[in-house]
Amino acid sequence: MSNLQATLRQYFRQESGATAVEYGLVIGLIALAIVGGITAIATSINGTFAEVETTMS
Repeated sequence: MSNLQATLRQYFRQESGATAVEYGLVIGLIALAIVGGITAIATSINGTFAEVETTMS
């Protein structure tokens, strides 16, 4: 039983998994910011084209 306890302690003391999770969260937040920015730009461009279309009609 002590071998299992030692293995579990060693497993939970490792920090490489936590680092990978942190990098994953940072990448997720960056992706979310990019999607939000692209959505805002697309809405603005769509409004500009609608204004041009109205002016030309």
